[in-house]
Amino acid sequence: MMHDPQISAGNDPRDIRTALASGQQEIRRVTWIGLVVNLVLSALKYAAGTLGASAAVKADAIHSLTDSVTDLVVIIGSYFWSRPPDSDHQHGHYRIESAVTLFIGAALFALGVTIAWDAVRALQRINEICPCSPSWIAAAAAALSIVVKEILYRWTINTGRRVKSPAMMANAWHHRSDAFSSIPTLAAVTAAILYPAWSFLDHVGAALVSVFIMQAALVIIWPAIREFMDLAAPEEICRRIRAICLTHPHVAHVHRIRTRYIGLNIQCDLHILIPGHMTVSAGHHIAGDVKNRIISAIPEVIDVLIHVEPAGQVQPDEKC
Repeated sequence: MMHDPQISAGNDPRDIRTALASGQQEIRRVTWIGLVVNLVLSALKYAAGTLGASAAVKADAIHSLTDSVTDLVVIIGSYFWSRPPDSDHQHGHYRIESAVTLFIGAALFALGVTIAWDAVRALQRINEICPCSPSWIAAAAAALSIVVKEILYRWTINTGRRVKSPAMMANAWHHRSDAFSSIPTLAAVTAAILYPAWSFLDHVGAALVSVFIMQAALVIIWPAIREFMDLAAPEEICRRIRAICLTHPHVAHVHRIRTRYIGLNIQCDLHILIPGHMTVSAGHHIAGDVKNRIISAIPEVIDVLIHVEPAGQVQPDEKC
């Protein structure tokens, strides 16, 4: 009777590191372009908001400026989270990307609260404020922002999905929140221009901007919190993993499937039961084959740790 060897079977860890690092240059290229676009757009919107007497457009400009800050955070962070494992971080530096994602979300939420507070204060002092209505230059800047930021969002989110970068996808949502926030800004500014007595709508528009910003922040923050809490993958993923394992002719049973998220990816460990007369070498090859089958069939799974046990008694099914 052989002992129960724990076999970390499968692909060479260098393959995982190579896959992780392969998209970093693309992340930085796209983010650098986004940074330049955000700086230019922020300057244009703030100038238009000042010249056009629009608080909503100036608030929107500040929102775009924070996109530039998060662009820098992503660029700098990408040099750290792509580092290979070392003696102090034996599972790699993946969580640096999650920390960057949390920072982006927290910064975005704080910005939304600030803009909302300023808008409410402005509405409370509406009679003390100059009753000047915004001009069309402010409306034009808001319209331009919608188009440019939506294009930037689509480009960034597609790249983030392709390279599986949560921080880049969070940054993409920051771009989209800017595009969304410009919609009520444009509507409020246009209404205030057409009906000067409704100039207060400009500040209402700024308040609506803050709501979009805070909503986008929560969308960004939750996946990062989920990872730090070691939340398991959905049960459907576990069922698929179990079914894939059982397609191997020598695997009699699968149990103790455990999963956790690393960014958008999943780490998994499980136990398989094989005939007890098989050698350690045979068990190693079976575990390696099972691991490769799982990773090939479920792209989100990037690593599988398999514990091999001799079959001899029926194990109860366990949920993930």
